Order: sequence, then C-alpha cells, then structure tokens
Amino acid sequence: MKLTVQALVAGAALSLSASMALAAVDAQTADQLKSNLTPFGAEKAGNAEGTIPAWDGGYTSVAPGYENGAPRPDPFAGEKPLFSITAANMAEYSDKLNDGVKALFAKNPDFRMDIYPSHRTAAAPQWVYDNTFSNATSAQMGADKNSVSGAFGGIPFPIPADGTEAMWNHRLSWFGESVRYALRTFIVTADGNRALASEGEELIQAPYYYKGGSAESYDGNYQLGRFIVSGPASKAGEAILVHDTSAEGKKRNIWQYLVGQRRVRKAPSVAYDTPDFVTSGVGLFDEAFMMFGPIDRHDYTLVGKQELYIPYNNNGAALADIDELMGEHYLNPDKVRWELHRVWVVDGNLKQGQRHTVPKRRYYIDEDSWHIVLFDGWDAKGDLWRMNYSLTYLVPELPALVTNVMWGGYDLQTGAYYFNAAMNGGTPHYEISEPISENNWSPVELANRGAR
Repeated sequence: MKLTVQALVAGAALSLSASMALAAVDAQTADQLKSNLTPFGAEKAGNAEGTIPAWDGGYTSVAPGYENGAPRPDPFAGEKPLFSITAANMAEYSDKLNDGVKALFAKNPDFRMDIYPSHRTAAAPQWVYDNTFSNATSAQMGADKNSVSGAFGGIPFPIPADGTEAMWNHRLSWFGESVRYALRTFIVTADGNRALASEGEELIQAPYYYKGGSAESYDGNYQLGRFIVSGPASKAGEAILVHDTSAEGKKRNIWQYLVGQRRVRKAPSVAYDTPDFVTSGVGLFDEAFMMFGPIDRHDYTLVGKQELYIPYNNNGAALADIDELMGEHYLNPDKVRWELHRVWVVDGNLKQGQRHTVPKRRYYIDEDSWHIVLFDGWDAKGDLWRMNYSLTYLVPELPALVTNVMWGGYDLQTGAYYFNAAMNGGTPHYEISEPISENNWSPVELANRGAR
C-alpha cells in the first residue's frame, strides 16, 4: 500500500507546550487554508492523472421543488461506471483498495465495485469555513488527548499533526446543527437471511455547530443524540439518549429507557467493544456512526494520505428499495457508487494495559469532509475481522456530505453483515431542523418520549 504524507504536515508538526496541551498551527501555516488547501485543509488541486478533480467549492445545487425531509434526488443518476473491479482484475487496483475490500473479494468472488467519475461534492457554509480558519491557530488538544479547547463551529485541526487530531476532526465534523431522520437497521446472517433488527427515529443536535453560538457560550457537549425505537414489537418504546463532550474534565453521559422496567438508567456500557443491541450484536458500539463514544483505549498514528476507492455520493442508494439494495452476502453492487478520493489514513493500536476485542483498526478519513468512510479491524490474533463502511450522502441545501446515515459493517470471518441508519422507504430523509431547547435532552424527557 503506497502512502504519502504531505510536506505541510511535517511543517506543521507540533510539540508539547508547558501545559502539556498540543498547540495549534502558526498563522503562516494556517494561511494555506486560503491558498493551496481547501477551507477544511484538503489538497485543493486534483491528482496528476486527472482521476481526482480539483475542489471547486463542492456541490450546493438544490433540486427544483425539493422539500425538506423528502428523499433527495441523485444528482449523478445519469452517469455510467468508468469500469468495474472484480475478483479477476482486483490485483490491478490493489494499491487503491483497503484490506477489508480485498477480503470481501476473497470471501465472495462474485462481489463487484463499480467505479464512477469522482466528484468532490463536500461543502459547508462560509461561517463554518471562517470558524475552521480561526480554529487552526487556536485549537488545543488536552494532554490526555480526550478533550479539545479553543475550537468552535468548525473543524478543529484542519492541518493535523497527529492521528488523534485527525480523529477529533471526524468527531467534530460538519453534518448540520440539528437533523432528524427515520431509520431501519438490518442484519444479514452468514447464510444470507435478512432480518429487521431495529427501526425508529433519530434526532441529532450539534451544540458545537450552533450558528448563533460561540466558543464562550459552548458548554462542551458537542453532540446530543436521541433514538426512539418503534420496532420490531419486542423493542418498541425503548430509547437511548447521549451527551457527547469535548470538554476537559467533563464526562460523557448516556441513558437508556427500558420499557419492561419503565425507567431510565445510566448506560455506561454503551461504548467500546460492547455488542451493539441496535444491530442485534453484529456490530460493536464504538463502530456506530463509524466512531461512537470514547476513543481512549487506542493510540492513533497519522500514517499518511492515500488515493482510495471509497463509497461516495450515494444518494442513489438511499432511493433504492431495501430488497434491491441488500444482497445475501453484501450490498448490491448495482446500487453502490464508488469513487476515487484522497483519504487520511490513521492507525489505532491498543494502548498498553487496555483491553478491546479489536486491538487494531485502520481508519480512512475523507480529506474533503473529515468523515471516516471506511475502516478495517483486526482481532487479537492479528487476523482481519471487520470492515465498516458509510455510503456517504449528499445534502446540498446544508450544504454537507454526511456519513451519519447509511453505514454498516461486515464480519469478514463469519460472513454476516449489517446496514444501519437506512432511510430507504421511510420519512423523513435527513430532515434539517431547528435546534430544540436543551431541556428536551434530559433523562426525564427521554422517559416521556419512550413511554408514548
């Protein structure tokens, strides 16, 4: 696998300050965000071969007559694949494939990747770009690397110096102030049988991105999330509430409402390698949304940057019938769009003295949006075990390219897989909403919602 690290990263290498906090870049380095880099820190230019275009502002064209919450059209529906990668020709493209995809080919010789023209559609409002520019020279990571200060309303470390900064960029990436969507979660067993694991409505709110907010008014809860389960019948009425924090000394809080007990209880086990009940245990909790909860059991190394075929601009997949999209052993290749993009590569390795069923992961982070789009995971024996994916979804009216819907994972050893946050056939589809009062994010309100 060929990896390169930009000279700008080396030039921005950071040292520990007297307070043992990682410092921001200097003003001269940050000025690259207004010249050769995009406002989020990606390389503005395309690649030498012309297979990755230059970034020209992203995709912000809203379809005529589009109504908020309705399924968004596929802006590239008329395009045909440039070529396909199969088990027969996979070796030709090996340097642009992650290990998980290679394992998927090995396990399923009829698997296929259709490669489409690359479109660098990721975008954000100007105020988010402005905040990102300010963050570049003010953001600080705590000595334990579990907190960020001096940042608000934008990517905290657009020119990252280490792997943990890159991971914080994903955690604080742009997906809107507040969004709501109906979702279903499906699991497919090793023998190809599909079942509905969960369905309901998700509401996610980002105080870190309140347009009218500021670093001074920000209380450290960067994300508030609530999932109310409506099915299957055995789970209906269950609910989960999370307050994720970026503030030093402030703890993450997560609660669960259980219908049988008719009470809300703290749920600290909804983290790390605990099997995720939303996916009936096929996935792990820290795999949710490509990363969920604390990340302090691994050390993160910024390996470099790579050109990689990744799922991208998959609004078409969101429009497909779930019976068409989900095959017996993998997502239907006819419905998944792959493109060539540059990604940051970050290795997560288990810290000394810590325990985790996935001691090593390799994350692939889209350079344009800072969202994790793929990752591979190895078990304690060093065998490749898991591959997670996100079918990146384009929301031009925000504007944004997001990964908190249509994601899932493959168990490369058993052959089972799952597809989570599927909006297919439901409403609303990633509805942009006004932030609600934070009084609505209390455990008491969770009980009221779950009991309805």
